[in-house]
Amino acid sequence: MLIESLRLIITEFTPDMAQIVHENSLDDDTRRFLADEVFETVEEARETIDFLISQYGNFEGPQVYPVLLKEDGANIGYVQLVPLANGTWELGYHIAKKFTGRGYAAEAVKAFLLVITKAAGIAEVYGICLKENLASRRVLEKCGFSPFFEGIGNYKGGQNEIYKSLWKGEN
Repeated sequence: MLIESLRLIITEFTPDMAQIVHENSLDDDTRRFLADEVFETVEEARETIDFLISQYGNFEGPQVYPVLLKEDGANIGYVQLVPLANGTWELGYHIAKKFTGRGYAAEAVKAFLLVITKAAGIAEVYGICLKENLASRRVLEKCGFSPFFEGIGNYKGGQNEIYKSLWKGEN
């Protein structure tokens, strides 16, 4: 897969990205909001990348793609489409802290959704985050997700205050 937006390239992972994936996962926001996506070692990142590469083109598992800057090829994060129960899908994304606040997450999500939902043959995608994660909520709203629930719900294996929204595409 290759998706280009004004400033970004969304492509497939390669094994040599393990070091930067490890580094990008260590910021405070990742530890706070996505603790299960922190890779404490390069080897952990490499193992995960190997698994993610094995899922490409197989819409039975997660579809996770790195986000690169067009200007210099820097790996700044990822976007993902992850299967939930009953044939539903959830969007995920992370932009490394040193690159946040520049609109990259919204730009990546908008470009990614248009392509990945057509490839997967789906028309709806859920956006779920912790209620306190105001930055993620803003990204979802900018990308056309409509909120439908705020309250206690299952998130990352525990009961938390969450925010749920839904994106409806054209498929």
